[in-house]
Amino acid sequence: MRAMIAVLPGDGVGVEVTDAAVDVLQSVATLGGHELTFVHGLIGGIAIDETGEPLPVATRAIVQRADAVLLGAVGGPKWSDPSATVRPEQGLLGLRALLQVYANVRPVAVHPALASAAPIKPELLVGVDIVFVRELTGGLYFGEKTHDHDGTGASVRASDLCVYTAKEVERVVRMAGGIARARRKRLLSVDKANVLATSRLWREVTTRVMRVEFPDVTLEHALVDSFAMHLITMPSTFDVVVTENLFGDILTDEAAVLAGSIGVLPSASLGDAHTGELRRGLYEPIHGSAPDIAGKGIANPAGAILSAAMLLRHSLGLADEAAVVEAAVSDTITAGLRTADCTEPGSPASRTVDFTRAVVARIRGSSAWGRSGIARATA
Repeated sequence: MRAMIAVLPGDGVGVEVTDAAVDVLQSVATLGGHELTFVHGLIGGIAIDETGEPLPVATRAIVQRADAVLLGAVGGPKWSDPSATVRPEQGLLGLRALLQVYANVRPVAVHPALASAAPIKPELLVGVDIVFVRELTGGLYFGEKTHDHDGTGASVRASDLCVYTAKEVERVVRMAGGIARARRKRLLSVDKANVLATSRLWREVTTRVMRVEFPDVTLEHALVDSFAMHLITMPSTFDVVVTENLFGDILTDEAAVLAGSIGVLPSASLGDAHTGELRRGLYEPIHGSAPDIAGKGIANPAGAILSAAMLLRHSLGLADEAAVVEAAVSDTITAGLRTADCTEPGSPASRTVDFTRAVVARIRGSSAWGRSGIARATA
């Protein structure tokens, strides 16, 4: 396997966690006999500082050549002026548009060793294994916006237009249906159909796609407000959840509390398959830039490393290698290594580099590797 990976560290701890993910990918490449090339680019606040743009032309060129993109995080207080016309988050939105990714896939599973780190009763976390599929390119975030001011410059009115088309709903539901079919054949669609016209469209299209294309998958619908409560009170009852952009943004961050820390959760933003089942995607941990700990060497790299595993699986077709990485992260946590965000009071915390080295050591020691990489079944 030969591939070029665009690495966009971004801001804050993004630099530290992407370094960890690249170390892991390089180890996998060496052990598996793959040739991975990493090309770095600027995005977000640091890109604004150096070029005046959140997604510079040079970065766009790198991304367009890449087989996959590994992202750290964007933004921070330095660039948080709400009146600014150029913002770090514009780089992320532009990147998604450039890659034509429309579905954000976020697995949320609870590692038994981290259950005590979650502010939820441990018995509620047993068996939690959810995959969220969030529509990524429509809705309020991309609709027409207005912001009116009076003669003194004070804000008097603002609006955000929420628009969805049947095609946008169809493609993300189709991806969610495929994921559900490969798991426990259960899909929950979350909307606000009792109030919003866009949600009524969402529910109608979702019902049709699942009935026609996935008759073997059980479909249920839930209103976003009730689901937000049930996500905390009965999380083990859910399998695959599909929802629109705004709801998905909020709900997946809420779900992070189940895992004990937002730092351990990965994500993949995917578009249409281009070669078999391979998809050119954007891979990033779901945490932010955490400027308060940036540069201290204590950031949790697990989410970025697990995002790299998703990159191996979805963009490079290296599912076995992805499983090795995931097992290495799980075993490292089981062994007691965890960064400060996951430790109990009084317990020792690992530094970013120590956790990463432990993961790499377990990858190298995996029994999955043969003399020429991982043996693959042939027809």
